[in-house]
Amino acid sequence: MRTREERNFQIFAHVVMMILSLLAVVPFVLLVISSFTDNDVLIADGYSFTPAKWSTYAYEYIFKTGNSVVHAYGISIVLTLIGTALALSITTLLAYALSKPDLPFRSVLLFLVFFTLLFNGGLVPTYIVYSNMLNIKNSFWALLVPGLLMNGFNVMLMKSYFCSSIPTEILDAAYIDGASEYKTFLSVVLPLSKPIVATIGLFAGIAYWNDWMNGYIYLTKRTDLYSVQNLLNRMMQNIQYLSQNSSRVQDAGVGLASIPSVSVRMAMATVGVLPILVSYPFIQGNFVKGITLGGVKG
Repeated sequence: MRTREERNFQIFAHVVMMILSLLAVVPFVLLVISSFTDNDVLIADGYSFTPAKWSTYAYEYIFKTGNSVVHAYGISIVLTLIGTALALSITTLLAYALSKPDLPFRSVLLFLVFFTLLFNGGLVPTYIVYSNMLNIKNSFWALLVPGLLMNGFNVMLMKSYFCSSIPTEILDAAYIDGASEYKTFLSVVLPLSKPIVATIGLFAGIAYWNDWMNGYIYLTKRTDLYSVQNLLNRMMQNIQYLSQNSSRVQDAGVGLASIPSVSVRMAMATVGVLPILVSYPFIQGNFVKGITLGGVKG
């Protein structure tokens, strides 16, 4: 039987969580509503949950470029799937090795992984390495490789999960039964690590889906390799240029009145974030469990 203080605390906790949930959901709702609001109404009245006039012209403006958006979506989907699979493989294998106390030079390797969390080589050396030495500029590898295949934080998080949530007795039983290290990893460790694998997979997937910097830096000639984020960013730059050079554009016979400069930003943000919002509920349970258990101890 719960005491009165415990019931009051639960009520208070639920109210706080409801408020925090609303603070997280309401901006997305306003974002979607604004993307369906007429551009002139947005400029005149600002953002509102009950706009005076609805319009889908912002989405028509985005998708009227032929199959560019659809093609960019395809690039983003392929990039996210391949990148997430490779990132999970590299991160999981390295974290499992670092979780072994008898690994040779374990402390040195842990230090090197931790060092990447504090320092990096900077943009210019990174660009020189990938462009001149690895020669991946203007290729699909430029979106896949730089900075995203492995993250030191993800390695440390998964290593902590292996140390705290995989009983050594189970591993010892597998070794006694004659299982090799690879067999133990594939048949015993991975099935018990679904929460942290889902968590790291979500981190890697979001990083690849939202990444626009690599395409902005390395894709100087291959616009056909633009991901959806790069394409939307290019559209936004074009709209900004047209707005800042209105006199030149009007002299060239292009009407700025037909460009939904405000509502199109909301539509672009909605188009970019929609796949993440759709996929997140399916892995939410494993995500929360993986973060909780993976952060218990190092």
